[in-house]
Amino acid sequence: MSKDAAYSGKDITVLEGLEAVRKRPSMYIGSTGPKGLHHLVYEVADNSIDEALAGYCNNIEVTINSDNSITVIDDGRGIPVDVIPKYQRSAVEIVLTILHAGGKFGGKGYRVSGGLHGVGLSVVNALSSCLNVEVRRDGKTYVQEYAYGKPTTTLKEIGKSNKTGTTITFFADDQIFESVEYNFDVLAQRLRETAFLNKGLNISLTDKRSGQEKKEVFNYQGGIVDFVAHLNEKKTPLQKKIIYFERKEPDAEVEIAIQYNQSYMESIFTFANNINTHEGGTHLIGFKNALTRTMNDYARKKNLLKDNESNLSGEDIREGITAVVSVKLKEPQFEGQTKTKLGNTEIRGLVESAIGEKLGEFLGENPQIAKLLISKAITATRARAAARKARELTRRKSLLESTSLPGKLADCSIKDPRLSEIYLVEGDSAGGSAKQARDRSFQAILPLKGKILNVEKARLHKILNSIEIQAMITAMGTSIGEEFDLDGARYHKIIIMTDADVDGSHIRTLILTFFYRYMREMIEAGYIYIAQPPLFRVSHKGKHRYVYNEKELEETTKMFSGNKLSIQRYKGLGEMNPEQLWDTTMDPENRTLLKVNMDDAVSADDIFTTLMGDKVEPRRDFILKHAKDVRFLDI
Repeated sequence: MSKDAAYSGKDITVLEGLEAVRKRPSMYIGSTGPKGLHHLVYEVADNSIDEALAGYCNNIEVTINSDNSITVIDDGRGIPVDVIPKYQRSAVEIVLTILHAGGKFGGKGYRVSGGLHGVGLSVVNALSSCLNVEVRRDGKTYVQEYAYGKPTTTLKEIGKSNKTGTTITFFADDQIFESVEYNFDVLAQRLRETAFLNKGLNISLTDKRSGQEKKEVFNYQGGIVDFVAHLNEKKTPLQKKIIYFERKEPDAEVEIAIQYNQSYMESIFTFANNINTHEGGTHLIGFKNALTRTMNDYARKKNLLKDNESNLSGEDIREGITAVVSVKLKEPQFEGQTKTKLGNTEIRGLVESAIGEKLGEFLGENPQIAKLLISKAITATRARAAARKARELTRRKSLLESTSLPGKLADCSIKDPRLSEIYLVEGDSAGGSAKQARDRSFQAILPLKGKILNVEKARLHKILNSIEIQAMITAMGTSIGEEFDLDGARYHKIIIMTDADVDGSHIRTLILTFFYRYMREMIEAGYIYIAQPPLFRVSHKGKHRYVYNEKELEETTKMFSGNKLSIQRYKGLGEMNPEQLWDTTMDPENRTLLKVNMDDAVSADDIFTTLMGDKVEPRRDFILKHAKDVRFLDI
């Protein structure tokens, strides 16, 4: 062994206090990009929301200040200020400087808490260049200041107060984050969702930045009933009355709201202590099982199913459902890759018993609605039978071919899906260029002809009859619907490459809608990307520069100010020869790809319904709202 390879005690590094957070911020907040930046706001707000869950807070104010700092004010009890003997420091300072310090571990401070790990405030403090805290409690006001996670002053009493609560103002450290610009709409979406989940809680969001001044207030007396109404706002409800019931036990409670619509999609959103459990868990399993059993029991009891007919499947019963399942429990256990899957086994039984009793009562008291819902499920069953026949026909066809892969697919030679990628290309012309441009070893090309079927408006049997969608399903290797299997994916990088015009945007949205509705696991696994071909080619004295957006074009033209430039705008991929397409869009060394993620399933569901659903009014409103942002429009 060489001396260089020696490993001894002197090689051990101990990170004191919050140094570990500053050294590896992504371990605590996910990333140092926009997602991590906004997570800081959520962490502070969640502490205020925990006060509301405990019954001590009614109002929360979040403000993006003119200097891009964030202020969160609540009227809760205020962080304790007394000195903790073990540390000889105030409780405020302990909470802000020591990981896993808080009132959420002993069971006395909070019965239910969303901030499970108790690291929120200390992590925000560690990742802020400056943080100020003000506490109002016991008739007095206290303040303390911090920089980079360390106190720069002691906790001081500055006056009297007839109110209680906590105010925290922080500046995210611009040396850690890629950008410290907050997105109002991103924060609004999260705070709106939180207000829905906490009936009567008043949450405001104010933007004081110059030119961006605005304010929104979220307060929903109906709680998750209002949430379901909001989710179905751009859909056509099947029944006007939203089904709602709750069940409370000493250590847990459950709230459920359900409304069906005329679409063919199921939208079920589950939460545990206000945390969006988008991976599901025991509460979702309990919901699905009890819903299927209760609906079938009612259908049999009322002779809506014939004796020779099989029970309705869970998938058919859930067609067109919009539901919110919110559970609050003392000791939530999270699992899954992103820690957003609930693992508490006892909550499954609580959800099942609540649905069995309360939904059964609702169906019995509302026979017309019950018949309507059962009829939709029966129709879905017949459509599923047609879809099964379409699948079997597709399989028979593939067996007659020399290969099971679609004929127009130009596959890659590498068979390891982790190293393989496929481009979904708009049109045969661009597909031809892409086939010539690609690296055949790891890049596959699948040309798609025209606009694919809008799956938002079609049942599965019609979708499976679409030639273009059949080609995608076969090429992906995962199957679809009940038979979807992520392990069968033939490529771990699926790149949508369409023209940079209106038609290209439409086709891209149609493809994304298909993946979101029928292969969502692909998005969650991080397999879906969007290619970014250049919009312009700027030529000057025989030299060419590719430009990808208008801002870059402006900078480029300024750089060559006074010179005669030739500017070509690409409307389609077909305008580039194979060499240009490789250099700009397909070469891993030079290309730019946008990764499609699902940080917010509620928002994603809303936008796909808006853009691709049956209702025209929401789509028109969306166009009117965003028309001012359009810079290029093909006429």
